[in-house]
Amino acid sequence: MLADQQILRIPGPSPIPPSVNRAMAKPMIGHRGESTSEILADIRPKLKRVFGTEQEVLLLTASGTAGLEAAVINTVAPGEEVLVIVTGAFGERFADICKTYNILTHIVETEWGKAAKPADIAEILETHKGIAAVFMTYCETSTGVLNPIRELAAEIRKKSEALVIVDGVSCVGGVETEMDEWELDIVVSGSQKAFMLPAGLAFIGVSERAWSKIETNRQPRFYLDLIKHRDELQKNSTPYTPALSLLFGLQKALELIEEEGLENVYARHLLMMKMTRAAFKELGIPLLTADEDASPTVTAIKPGDFDAEELRKILKQEFAMEVAGGQKILAKKIFRIGHMGYCSPADLLQAIAAIEIGIAMTGKQIRLGSGVGAAQQEYLNGGRHYDGL
Repeated sequence: MLADQQILRIPGPSPIPPSVNRAMAKPMIGHRGESTSEILADIRPKLKRVFGTEQEVLLLTASGTAGLEAAVINTVAPGEEVLVIVTGAFGERFADICKTYNILTHIVETEWGKAAKPADIAEILETHKGIAAVFMTYCETSTGVLNPIRELAAEIRKKSEALVIVDGVSCVGGVETEMDEWELDIVVSGSQKAFMLPAGLAFIGVSERAWSKIETNRQPRFYLDLIKHRDELQKNSTPYTPALSLLFGLQKALELIEEEGLENVYARHLLMMKMTRAAFKELGIPLLTADEDASPTVTAIKPGDFDAEELRKILKQEFAMEVAGGQKILAKKIFRIGHMGYCSPADLLQAIAAIEIGIAMTGKQIRLGSGVGAAQQEYLNGGRHYDGL
């Protein structure tokens, strides 16, 4: 193991492209100067394309969780009713934020590892006509589930006037997102996942419907007041000091995404998901999610005859490779492999090969190379015309 080597295969933070690192190392500039305004002017339309919207995508120097909190406090007042769809730990986070602000919170929870379905929410929307907003998670990082946001939003539109608010932190930039076409009112994402940056920026797309509610909502807020961020962004500025180095990096990361092409970005993520799933199926190791619920950005594996935490320790010690563990009710029961952002099929082949060795070192009997072979075949089946990184 080389002293400075680090193989990061967790679902965020994700690896950073060398060109983005170089961009972030540029000398500092004045955050109120013309150069910063030019960077923001360049970033704005590119972010809109990633989110699939004609509306502004706001930039906050903050974590993804701050973006979720901003989505709550700008759109909902204390005493109003909301619905939170919970499919894992981050759905629970949305519910916790709402409860913190004394918002009447209804919860629909699915079994962890399964996606929400429109039928799951139909009855509660019909019963509670006063629901002001429905909060949901696009990719539930804790389980590797990709929820059918388009179908869920359509069901909400049929039953309610509620705003549709989406946590897209661990997938926007890696999976198709069409905010306007799918009639999503707020979509939140963060810099440290598919956007190939360190943590520290939150991105928030806001619809015209949502702005109508935000502008009349008397809920107090200061730094997280989205109106301030919108008004300054339209002038190619920010209301408060931005993380300039992250903006340098974001400008370069969006350039890389555009050079690859969004369709190719999505195809790459889908291919890596298929390669990973094929490998563990061939090894006979259970996946937490069904194929139809699986996320292109993270895969959760639930071994039955070896210890997930022991495997993680072996990978760290032998290969300086990090894979993620489980959270909350899935703690010590699963391990998760991130394949998002600056990650290629070659990176996945390396990771699967190392994981096979780690599994063998736990004492489980496997045929070394069989998982890699299945992933290779999946690449040959679906990646021959892939034009990626």
